[in-house]
Amino acid sequence: MAGMRIKPEQVRTDVAHASEEDEIDLLELVRALWRGKWTIVLTTVLALMIGGYYAFGVAEPEYQSTAQLTLEARTNNVVDLESVISGVSTEQAALNTELEIILSRRLLGKVVDELDLVNDPEFNSALEPPSMLAEVKGMVIGQVATWLGSSVSETPGNAAVEKSPRDRAIDNLNKALSASVKRDTYVFSINATTDDPEKSARIVNTLADIYLDEQIAVKFEATEQAVTWLSARVSELEEDLRAKEETLKNARAETELISTEALEGLNLQAKDLRDRLQEMRDQTNAAKTSETQLLDLVETGDRAEAVNVTGDSALQRLLQSIEDGDADAAQLFDQRLATLLERAQTERERLQSQAAALAVSYQRLQDRIDRQSEDLVRIQQMEREVETTRTLYETFLTRLKETTVQRGLQQADSRVLSDAIAGEQVAPRTAMILALSMVLGAMAGIALVLVRQFLHSDFRTAEDLEATTGLPVMGQIPKMPVKRTGLINYLRNKPTSAAAEAIRNLRTSILLSNIDAPPKVIMSTSSVPGEGKTTQAIALTQNLAGLGKKVLLIEGDIRRRTFSQYFKTQPKGGVLSALSGDVSLHEAVFLDKALGAHVLMGEKSSVNAADLFSSDRFRNFLDGARETYDYIIIDTPPVLVVPDARVIGQYVDAIVFSVGWSSTHRGQVTAALREFASVNLQVDALVLAQIDPKGMRRYGYGGKYGAYASYGKGYYEAG
Repeated sequence: MAGMRIKPEQVRTDVAHASEEDEIDLLELVRALWRGKWTIVLTTVLALMIGGYYAFGVAEPEYQSTAQLTLEARTNNVVDLESVISGVSTEQAALNTELEIILSRRLLGKVVDELDLVNDPEFNSALEPPSMLAEVKGMVIGQVATWLGSSVSETPGNAAVEKSPRDRAIDNLNKALSASVKRDTYVFSINATTDDPEKSARIVNTLADIYLDEQIAVKFEATEQAVTWLSARVSELEEDLRAKEETLKNARAETELISTEALEGLNLQAKDLRDRLQEMRDQTNAAKTSETQLLDLVETGDRAEAVNVTGDSALQRLLQSIEDGDADAAQLFDQRLATLLERAQTERERLQSQAAALAVSYQRLQDRIDRQSEDLVRIQQMEREVETTRTLYETFLTRLKETTVQRGLQQADSRVLSDAIAGEQVAPRTAMILALSMVLGAMAGIALVLVRQFLHSDFRTAEDLEATTGLPVMGQIPKMPVKRTGLINYLRNKPTSAAAEAIRNLRTSILLSNIDAPPKVIMSTSSVPGEGKTTQAIALTQNLAGLGKKVLLIEGDIRRRTFSQYFKTQPKGGVLSALSGDVSLHEAVFLDKALGAHVLMGEKSSVNAADLFSSDRFRNFLDGARETYDYIIIDTPPVLVVPDARVIGQYVDAIVFSVGWSSTHRGQVTAALREFASVNLQVDALVLAQIDPKGMRRYGYGGKYGAYASYGKGYYEAG
């Protein structure tokens, strides 16, 4: 019974293995590329043919000519004019700038004019006859414009600016030219690629000559501009110098300053006078102090103090006489003291008068010094301006003379190392085009094979099916070459065909899978409809019957009931009748002579099929059938559609799961196995069914798998 062979842990492990994320297998990638080798060869050959057609039939030959120029690192100027006209720098930025100058529109325009390239069809596409593609393009654009309406095309904002023929020729010439600097040198290479070898050389040499002439012209123009500017500047400086010299002369004539030394003498005189004035003021202050003291003595009448202060001998004698009692001595003492006071007042006034006179003289002298100092500063400023202007004048005059001499010595900063000769063919590069075509074709083929390999989500090999599910594949059955109505006769009449042998191999694998307890009740199912499970059940029944065994084929898919397309006999009863007991099993089945086995057809039921097969009556029915028949084959509905297969699987000995070749999605198979695992059922045998031998060869599997390999043709009868 099924309950004795179920291994839930193994089922869960297999299902989990089937749901693991796919890893990239390098060996499988190599196998996929080998299987798709003819696709890769086909794309390679196709790409090679396209490349050959382009190289030999479409591409026009192009010729490249090269001229080399070198940038002079030193200049040979007779006079050093670095500050007036700087030479070309040899830094990388300067070298790159020269390349841009060579390919500038100004120089290219001169080449176009010099060689009259406007009238060359290669550079003026308007002169070429319109191609068929251009005519078709014009017709399409015109038709689209007609559909959109004339108002759109006539809108000023939508009107394209039409370039002149000269501008178009310059654009095309720019595309045909290239320039580069040889590494670690000052050597330029100018290349021109055209459809004529002589034209290429002519264009390069003309551009080189115009470039050198342009360098000389630029230098000459710069020299002329320098001469003109220097001449104007020298004239201005000369006039400015004369005006400033005249101003300085007038300033010197107007001032009383003789020299700087004279001003220094006045400063010394002022210092001496200032010292004398200070001394006189000190004497005046002393006289004033003495006068004050005498006034105080006169007022106080202290004769002894007056003698001590004045130190006058006459006052001292008179004081002695007063002390001796001379009555006239006091009067004489007072008169003498008054006389001394008068003298002190007179001395003070004299000193004050002299100090005032010295102060006036000092102020006059100081004003004179200040005035002459201002004049000296002004004259010195004028002298500096005159000297500066004279220096500028002499410098610019010298530069003017040098630049004037340099006029006839201008030369280009570059020179031609090698002139261009007739160009060599550089395009089309036939070998490179063919090699690249082969590589691209091979890459496209490889990409196509790999994309096809990675995008397919179905099963094409038994190894792939086993690796995904973790279960053994016991059979690989080809697609039957007949319709359903002719299946049984085909198996009977072609016993040695590849299909019959595949069923025989499946039968052998199932019966020998458990030698101790060979399965008697075998269920055939699949994940979705159309995977060949019914064909497999009928073919397996016919093969078992060929062993002389008593076999019963039960149509467990009572919802669709497709057995009527295989068998013409319509019995009175069926599965429902046998289960309900209305008729006996012997009466419900019929013997199909072509099949060699009994068949129990399905019947339409108002009861849910899953409920019907879950009943004890179905269990008892199978137990009774086991006693009567050697083998029982049950065809059940797909697992992912209805639960019938999971219910019936509880009572069978082996579950054979059919997977449609190159049709069933991996996720569907994994989901179906997960459904079985959810009810503790394990699939015993996987069958890769409905294999297309031609399709296997197309996918590269034709030489690998038994009945479908080339070495099996001698063993099987042609279908």
